[in-house]
Amino acid sequence: MLYHLFYPLKTIFGGFNVFRYITFRSIYAILTALIICFVIGPWVIRQLTKHQIGQYIREDGPASHHCKAGTPTMGGILIIGATIFSTLLWADLSNQYIWLLVFVTLGFGCIGFLDDYLKVCKKQNRGLSGRGKLLGQVVVATGVAVWLYSLPSFETTLAVPFFKGLNPDLKWGFIPVAVFIIVGAANAVNLTDGLDGLAIGPVTIAAAFFMIFAYLTGNIKIAEYLQIPYIRGAGELAVFLGALVGAGIGFLWYNAYPAQVFMGDVGALALGGVLGTVAIATKQEILLALVGGIFVVEALSVILQVSFFKVTNGRRIFRMAPIHHHYELKGWPEPKVIVRFWIVAVILGLLALSTLKLR
Repeated sequence: MLYHLFYPLKTIFGGFNVFRYITFRSIYAILTALIICFVIGPWVIRQLTKHQIGQYIREDGPASHHCKAGTPTMGGILIIGATIFSTLLWADLSNQYIWLLVFVTLGFGCIGFLDDYLKVCKKQNRGLSGRGKLLGQVVVATGVAVWLYSLPSFETTLAVPFFKGLNPDLKWGFIPVAVFIIVGAANAVNLTDGLDGLAIGPVTIAAAFFMIFAYLTGNIKIAEYLQIPYIRGAGELAVFLGALVGAGIGFLWYNAYPAQVFMGDVGALALGGVLGTVAIATKQEILLALVGGIFVVEALSVILQVSFFKVTNGRRIFRMAPIHHHYELKGWPEPKVIVRFWIVAVILGLLALSTLKLR
């Protein structure tokens, strides 16, 4: 941590002992990232507008979305910047998990940035090729998996909710499973980012719940009481996730309907990659499917739609995929779709939290 920046606050906080507490630093990580977004958010939007970095709307999308063409995009750089700056300010920088998340954020963020750049600035509608984008994500995710696998204290067991004695050891199989989870989470969040505030809401909610999981997992006494895996050092992830929650709320201020800015792939891929990595690092891989249930359903709706379309020679399950477009075409106003998805995200998070006692 950058303790030298806090000397003027010493008398307010009664010395530096308070900085030892993860809860204290997580709260201030939230507030710091939130303030950063509020302060520089308008400037970022002006710069994106000035350089004509506007959203491209696909022609086969809902007709109501055509009016959004040109809205500044690539706003994910604001989320990434606020999150990382706040993390560097409040987190214990000797903790390997912190640098792991920074690596994931920047790695997936760069892939998303390049994709957005090609689509928006170079006017290449498809951006990176699907194969190229997937390859980049697999490379970054593999780096994360190998990093975790090489940690002496990290176990390759899989924690199964509701069954305290069921912890299968994946051994070397941990690496491909971890890659699948991280890449899957990144693309699921990216698919969800189709309405104003639809993706950043559930991401922020999921980050808040994983912040709780990280803190509990990193506390040996609480982890033993709850009969969950104890991961030495994982509690520090709560600070990073706190920064992400603050940045998410700050970005939502501008991304809420009607959106002044979109996050773009640079934000969606980075945020999804972070959630997948945190789930693996805290040994809550299976719970990710519950906490991030909105993203799972969105991704499955696309997979089912495409598969059914090919098998039946043109028939569809949904009016349009991802599934949020299905509800739009059924006549739901966009704000109703968004808020109801947020409500479902909160319910799923609470259900996931309840599994801590149902073991």
